Amino acid sequence: MNHRLLAVSGLAATLAVGAAACSSSGSSTPAGSAPSSASSSPASSAPPATASAGGSAAAMTDFGPACASVPRSGAGSFTGMATAPVATAASANPVLSTLVAAVKKAGLADTLNSASGITVFAPDNAAFAKIPSATLGKVLADKAELTKILTYHVAAGRYTPSQLASGTAIKTLEGGTVKPAMMGSTYTVNGANVVCGNVQTANATVYIISSVLMPPSS
Repeated sequence: MNHRLLAVSGLAATLAVGAAACSSSGSSTPAGSAPSSASSSPASSAPPATASAGGSAAAMTDFGPACASVPRSGAGSFTGMATAPVATAASANPVLSTLVAAVKKAGLADTLNSASGITVFAPDNAAFAKIPSATLGKVLADKAELTKILTYHVAAGRYTPSQLASGTAIKTLEGGTVKPAMMGSTYTVNGANVVCGNVQTANATVYIISSVLMPPSS
């Protein structure tokens, strides 16, 4: 367990020496990027127009039906979250309270906050509610397994909606890959719908998703 946490923390420390925020280089793994900022305009339930793979995330607004649940002002608003590192920003978002509790149990809040330029696929409260309470309780009590699952939701680099739509597999900090796609007008990750996407924090791009993703070996 300690070995796994040291590995995750070490990777975050390596990321932290890079640029404070980054945008895609146009490849499937964004190697270097430029800062992105959140849109302060009201959320839309429709996805944005697809940009080129090399486009900046700043050119795309947040999108998806769950964006309507995000506060319009304060720390939990899109503008407020854009000024805080990702774990801190998530803690102000009411739809991510279960995820935030899991991150704290795994001791990953500081690791995520100190990482530089990452993408987080964040299951909302409804996603965790799909898991039987006994199963969820068992996972939350197993710090090593919880860390494995949570780091499977994080990738190095800020991925744009157009990169998700390309369908190119994304390597996660856990070591496995997730498969994004665009089905009609809906973005998905391993089949989970993106219910509020392209949300910007000070050090991450966040896609709120409808299911908890499980690593293949879990």
